[in-house]
Amino acid sequence: QVKLVESGGGSVQTGGSLRLSCNAPMSWNCIGWFRQSPGKEREGVASIYGGGRTEYAASVKGRFTISQDIADNTIHLQMDSLKPEDSATYYCAVPNLPWISESRCSIRAPTVFDYWGRGTQVTVSS
Repeated sequence: QVKLVESGGGSVQTGGSLRLSCNAPMSWNCIGWFRQSPGKEREGVASIYGGGRTEYAASVKGRFTISQDIADNTIHLQMDSLKPEDSATYYCAVPNLPWISESRCSIRAPTVFDYWGRGTQVTVSS
């Protein structure tokens, strides 16, 4: 079983920033961030492939930045200009294999992600 640990969540006001981190036991070439709030479906937020190619949901593009620190197997999600609608529990996820093809690595294909962290809560107040 792969254990992913998210951290960095908290409460901020509209326009504030938070930096989420996800620690993995080893290096993956495809990592995704997802979020879910009560009563809503899980939503893909961002993904990173090969430590470089990034993908973002339209709702966060220009405000969020995903990055990967390969040296310590940590994935970050820098969240700026936060809005109340960004409030959710944020999860990081990885596929069951540490190396997959680039075409498969996408938050629009969430079934490729097999292992999930327990989440970190983000609350943005107006």
